[in-house]
Amino acid sequence: MHFDLTRRLAAEALGTFFLVMAVVGSGIMAESLAGGNDALALLCNTLPTGAVLFVIITIFVSVSGAHFNPAVSLVMWLRGALSRTDTLAYIAVQIVGGCLGAIVAHLMFDLEPLQLSQTARTGVGQWAGEFIATFGLIATILGCVRFNMAAIAPAVGLYITSAYWFTSSTSFANPAVTIARALSDTFSGIAPADVPGFLVAEIAGALVAAAVLGWLFRPARQPSDVRYGPAAAVSRKRLFSFSRAAMRSSSAATSSANTICGMCCGQFTSQASTVNRTAASPRAV
Repeated sequence: MHFDLTRRLAAEALGTFFLVMAVVGSGIMAESLAGGNDALALLCNTLPTGAVLFVIITIFVSVSGAHFNPAVSLVMWLRGALSRTDTLAYIAVQIVGGCLGAIVAHLMFDLEPLQLSQTARTGVGQWAGEFIATFGLIATILGCVRFNMAAIAPAVGLYITSAYWFTSSTSFANPAVTIARALSDTFSGIAPADVPGFLVAEIAGALVAAAVLGWLFRPARQPSDVRYGPAAAVSRKRLFSFSRAAMRSSSAATSSANTICGMCCGQFTSQASTVNRTAASPRAV
């Protein structure tokens, strides 16, 4: 089933809108209920994010591919799955949808709709965390696309849920989400001055993942070539050539034998016919 570009862009905008609204909204709720316990607040922010990813990917994957992430759209363009024009349109609506999601989250909790975050997220450790988070996300997506498309929604949701906790940056892994979170001075925000560092790390992680996984998932020509190397391929070709030559020799020998047998049988039949005619003719008196 194919959907036109307008519907695909609407799906990308809606999906990114709900994703950012879930991230920002759950962060506001978590901070207000956790009583200063940052670990509990992070857990309360993590679970809704993983859950909403599962839902929006399940809903929209058949419409637009469920990217909701400029890094994913960039990789799909590099793989030839999107045209350059469609890719730019995807990225634009993802950013707009994400920013609107942050604004609506603020409105739901009676906060100022337009904000700028004061939360500093910078440094080599944070950038490395974003590189790893985005690399792992792209690896998850490409692995599912290659081997098990039906698993992509739970796989992405589970990956992001775990990456919240094992990366130093809490796994933004999404340029559109990063930009939108700069507009929220809440638990999930990021200072606008720190956004460029995150964006560079995210794009770099996506590009490296596309290159590495593209190589890793490229199938070998023959299993034996992978196991034993090029020499095995040469030996197999030689064996195949020898087998064909032997089959041709066997066929020629069989044909010659059949010819000889036919000649012998024909001579024997002729002699037998002569004897029978002699025996059957009346003797002269």
